[in-house]
Amino acid sequence: MKSNVPKFLKAYREVVVPYLIEKNGYKNIHEVPKIVKITLNCCMGSSGDIKVALEEAAKEMALITGQKPVKTRAKKSISNFKLRKGQEIGCKVTLRGERMYEFLERFVWAALPRVRDFRGLPTRSFDAQGNYTIGVKDHTIFPEVDIENLKRNIGFDITIVTTAKTKKEAIDLLSSMGFPFIGEKSKPLVLSA
Repeated sequence: MKSNVPKFLKAYREVVVPYLIEKNGYKNIHEVPKIVKITLNCCMGSSGDIKVALEEAAKEMALITGQKPVKTRAKKSISNFKLRKGQEIGCKVTLRGERMYEFLERFVWAALPRVRDFRGLPTRSFDAQGNYTIGVKDHTIFPEVDIENLKRNIGFDITIVTTAKTKKEAIDLLSSMGFPFIGEKSKPLVLSA
């Protein structure tokens, strides 16, 4: 019988949690940092044909994440960008649970190796609370995207929200899950299939 539990979630429970308890000396299993959610955010506000661009971006994000995006609106009017308050300018997707771990699998094992001239992820993109934000300039790094029917290139931000209290805890968590950070010497505990 085949298990439907994502490999990243299984590896987090069986390998990463014991490793982090031993490395950082946590006394309780609930102290170990974990990933809470992943948010993908795309803004098409500067496009000339914003309605068409927004529909294409929403379709591509749904294809990449497996979840329908929510459209976001402008909070205030900016005349230089021809934006009006309340106008739809982007879309976002929030992933949790198993779907989040499946997206992480595809992002770390399939998408990141397809980035041109990839040398690793920067560690300066962490905030003080242990959350990590990555900018993706080209969405064609994801294998789900059909490059031949592509009309425009879409860039978006990926924010990984963790329960880590410090930047070091967050780096330990994500690097042990296979994120290739620049300058991190530790071997990832979650290996590709």
